[in-house]
Amino acid sequence: MRALAAIVIFVCTLVFAALGGILVALSLDLFTLQNLTDFLRLAFEIENINLIVGGSGLFLIIASICIAQISFGRMQREKTIAFDNPDGQVSVSLSAIEDFIKRLSSGMSEVKDLRSNVVAGKKGIEINVRVSLWADANIPESTESIQAIIKNRIQEMLGIEETIIVKVHVGKIVPKEKRRFKKKGKEKEKEDVQTQERFAPFQGNIEYGD
Repeated sequence: MRALAAIVIFVCTLVFAALGGILVALSLDLFTLQNLTDFLRLAFEIENINLIVGGSGLFLIIASICIAQISFGRMQREKTIAFDNPDGQVSVSLSAIEDFIKRLSSGMSEVKDLRSNVVAGKKGIEINVRVSLWADANIPESTESIQAIIKNRIQEMLGIEETIIVKVHVGKIVPKEKRRFKKKGKEKEKEDVQTQERFAPFQGNIEYGD
């Protein structure tokens, strides 16, 4: 099957390259449409040329369908993980695994934000994680902990022995102190406004009784 797919792709590439070369040659005036017409007229005078042209066209149609099926099948395989149960095959969406990893990050105190991209291949499952860490986190220890948690939980959840590779990229380091300072600053500003309103001088008219 792989050999057939390689042959189909090679032939289609060759045909498209030839068509592209003809168009480029026409644009550069290397030959004219009349030259091309004369060549085709001579070619069609060859015996059984109609069968050759028809067979080539049919082959290109079949090749296009095969390439579409191969590409679509590969895309579908890359979007899911499938394994066999005694009662039948089970497939798990990679997006569901990504959502599961996102929920896992809520229990990691050193992680501010986490996003993942899961890819399933013949060598196993590769998980690319992009995280934002708090500044007080120890990066080597935190990333090792993230990798271990994700790998173990995914293996437990799927119940498979596939190789799981977790790659972590630290995109941001966010200082907690700045976050707390802003929060305290807003609270203090709110308290000052309330104090001013409480002790503000009376500006209305005073009415005295007779």
